[in-house]
Parts: sequence; C-alpha cells; structure tokens
Amino acid sequence: MCLGIPGKIIEITGETATIDVAGTRKDASLRLMEKAAVGDYVIIHAGFAIEKVDTKRAEETLLLIREAFGK
Repeated sequence: MCLGIPGKIIEITGETATIDVAGTRKDASLRLMEKAAVGDYVIIHAGFAIEKVDTKRAEETLLLIREAFGK
C-alpha cells in the first residue's frame, strides 16, 4: 500500500521540481504533469509528480498527518 502525502513545489529546474514533503525536500520529475508551478501541491510516486492537489485539501491532509503522528 502506498500513502500519498502532498508536497509543495518550492523550486523548478527544467523538468525537475524540488518538493517539500512534510519538512523533507525531495526531487521529483515533472514529466507526467502538464502544468506545474512553484507553490502547487502535488502527490509524488516513484520519483514522479503524478497529480496536482488543491491547496486547501493538501493543507488539511498535512494537518491531519501532524495530529496523527504528534508533530
């Protein structure tokens, strides 16, 4: 099973984005995304950003995760 945690794009260089996922920075390919911009929330799978997530929903999900894990 895979847990999709939203991450926020903080930088884009070519087809690669640096994404903040719950305080950890990860690089992911944007090759599967039609349009992505700095500030967008996305779901990452196998090194690729695969889906854009609504900002409100992403922030609610991150809050629930922090509450569940006490962070």
